[in-house]
Amino acid sequence: MLSIEERQQIRDLICREVIPAIGCTEPIAVALCVAKATELLGCTPTRIEARLSANIIKNAMGVGIPGTDMVGLPVAIALGALVGRSAYGLEVLRDVTPQAVNLATEFIEQGRITISLKENITEKLYIEISCTAPGAEATAIIAGGHTDFVYTALNGVASLDKRTADSATAEDHSTLLTMRKVYDYATQSPIGELEFILESAKLNKAAARESFVRPYGHSLGRILSGPQATAMLGDTMFAHILAATSGACDARMGGAMVAVMSNSGSGNQGISATMPVLVYGEEIHADREHLIRALILSHLTVIYIKQKLGRLSALCGCVVAATGSSCGITYLMGGDYRRVSYAVKNMVANLTGMICDGAKPSCALKVTSGVSTAIYAAMMAMADTTVTSLEGIVDNDVDITIDNLTRIGLNAMREADREILSIMLNKS
Repeated sequence: MLSIEERQQIRDLICREVIPAIGCTEPIAVALCVAKATELLGCTPTRIEARLSANIIKNAMGVGIPGTDMVGLPVAIALGALVGRSAYGLEVLRDVTPQAVNLATEFIEQGRITISLKENITEKLYIEISCTAPGAEATAIIAGGHTDFVYTALNGVASLDKRTADSATAEDHSTLLTMRKVYDYATQSPIGELEFILESAKLNKAAARESFVRPYGHSLGRILSGPQATAMLGDTMFAHILAATSGACDARMGGAMVAVMSNSGSGNQGISATMPVLVYGEEIHADREHLIRALILSHLTVIYIKQKLGRLSALCGCVVAATGSSCGITYLMGGDYRRVSYAVKNMVANLTGMICDGAKPSCALKVTSGVSTAIYAAMMAMADTTVTSLEGIVDNDVDITIDNLTRIGLNAMREADREILSIMLNKS
């Protein structure tokens, strides 16, 4: 049984990691850093220099920017300077207008933005922005987390400096989780302490609805709810889950001006942790309490795995997020802790190794693959079937199984990450 203090720590952790975001979080984090530097400067910059880690560049190259019909970092940087407000956090571009987009286009065409790779850093999430105007220069640095400022300065005089030997690389492990703690928190905490998670259902469901109002990205959600998909998949719960989840991803990656509830710095992870559980719960007419507990179980499972894996890696986040939703669905199916653990093992046995090759509209395809597997894994778990420790990287202990997954993502796929970025940057 978790103590009141442990429950409060876990609740605080979820509230830090499950937050609203407009647009893909990597270019949005860059825009946030630009907004902060511009505010320090006190005027619109004449030049902006962005020095970024490879993973930030990888995840920002091909994604739509909210409120525009444009993709990539230059427009995010320009809008961050022109209309961004750092107080909005990951909703920094909330005030974008068509007029602002026109000004941003001029800003870009005037050659006022420079983007380069930050050399000699180990941090995968690193954003350094320098904004200059006649006689003044402001610098802001985000590292470790999408909203974690570690340095701000005006004309070389620091107003914030948290750049220590390990501050830029350390993840937040202040609340150490296990799968047992995740399950117990979700299923035993007073329901009044958990109701806040319904905001994730509200926001991400609205994003899914937006994807059916107008086309975004590759319109996978619309395709999966169309006549050809219905003929193949039927008008089924499975089809509805796939369409809603991929649709929300379509809208987000396609630049819709809608907020989604992110998880561990990723909107797609937040969508994948929310929508399959929500749609399944609605279709089986789950009561409010069970739906809330299932959503908490899903989101907290994602947070637990991401604590070990880190914010950005070569392992696609849909693997992690779909593992969370599989746990939530298993719980709604009537599964206990043992069956939830089975679902985790079944997921790890299947999707481990799926690469992250940047944030982009086709992420909806990977999200859908993850969600499909989440449903299979849950059904296997409820049939008391699990991949065993004789197979692959799965261990009898579910926490060791998660450790094995994150070892693959952190260590074994490090060289893959470099090759992926090299391929992306050198395409003809």
